[in-house]
Amino acid sequence: MTIDADAQDASPVTLATARAEFDADVTYLDTAAFGLPPRRSWAALQQALAQWRAGTAQAVAYDLPLAAARSAYAQLVGVDPSAVAVGSQVSVFAGLIAANLPAGSEVLTATGDFTSILFPFYAQSGRGIRVREAPLDRIADCVTSRTTLVAVSAVQSADGRVADLDALHAASRATGARVLLDTTQAVGWLPVDASRFAYTACGGYKWLLSPRGTAYFTVNPTLIDDLTPHYAGWYAGDDPWSSIYGGPLRLASDARRFDVSPAWHAWVAAAPALRLLAQVGTQSLHRHALGLANRFRAGIGLEPGDSAIVSLATDGTAAEAMNAARIKGSARAGRLRLSFHVSTSEQDADLAADVLPRHIASTHPPALRRSAQRRGRRAQAQPGDERPARPDHAAESACHDQQRCALQQQAAPNGIWHLGEPCQRGRMMTWNR
Repeated sequence: MTIDADAQDASPVTLATARAEFDADVTYLDTAAFGLPPRRSWAALQQALAQWRAGTAQAVAYDLPLAAARSAYAQLVGVDPSAVAVGSQVSVFAGLIAANLPAGSEVLTATGDFTSILFPFYAQSGRGIRVREAPLDRIADCVTSRTTLVAVSAVQSADGRVADLDALHAASRATGARVLLDTTQAVGWLPVDASRFAYTACGGYKWLLSPRGTAYFTVNPTLIDDLTPHYAGWYAGDDPWSSIYGGPLRLASDARRFDVSPAWHAWVAAAPALRLLAQVGTQSLHRHALGLANRFRAGIGLEPGDSAIVSLATDGTAAEAMNAARIKGSARAGRLRLSFHVSTSEQDADLAADVLPRHIASTHPPALRRSAQRRGRRAQAQPGDERPARPDHAAESACHDQQRCALQQQAAPNGIWHLGEPCQRGRMMTWNR
């Protein structure tokens, strides 16, 4: 097996060239749910699958794309590859940190954060681990000398709020508390210097444009020996292919001792995607994604923000309008979530800004509602506009608020609905989570 022919090419790539690698059939504003694969990743994966099917694949050859992905990720977050471990899920690495905490430790978390960065610590309550929550915008102020660890996302999954990483770093230095930073919703669009924090963990299937089953963990080199590698397996060995059988323990001396045996084909597709992001560069990625998000915000009358994720309260017909316009987004925490990345264009942002204003809910500020209404009227008045009229769902008003009706709860016990899925009454698109 080989990774793509230009795998070692570090020459810069323009945003226009990078964007041309994506083949979505819709206006895709859902990278915060999962990223789209660039053509180079798709081609590499198809080659690997064909070799697997033909029986010509060699297991040891899968080390090549994994090493390339590790190196590219290290470049994106500003650390040496020796400080990067690879695995499949963020929760595995959070669990590693949780299991290594001294009994009775205090862990500070952000209220409402993603559970993969929370549950591993709650699960340690039997050892006296105490989890204390604080609002995201005050989390740095809430770090005290009693805090052993701060476990928090750099960017919130639910609504895109960005943590004050400078304040968090300063609080860590002032108190001695270590930080585990979940960068899943950050790396790929937000410049992150992982070397400033004790630990970071990142899922690769969102902003890193990779399949599920790819994740990264960075550890400050001075802290490697402080962590017991509880799930050490053959791939954590100094030479994995000679660590398959028998003792004694012979782990890698660097962060590779925390590697989890890889899901091979996922890494075949991950390597070209991360190389593409590294070639575009973190600053260009940040300017592009944030610029498009703010272009969309301006289009619907919102002030500029600091996140590539936009969260909006919408009415019950927003999903129907987005489906008609072939715009893909997500519903999270009862709100519409849109995300803008390298695969997104100005035309994509403008289309969303044209479609959504008349569906913005009354919970937004009056100025925004007036702007949305004006834009919505203009959109409705366009000559030749053949958008379907909004149906009268007055009788279904119970489904249009932020509460789940009983029928919805029966149909989706986990409370998760996707755009375009009707509730059991069959006449509206549900946004509830």
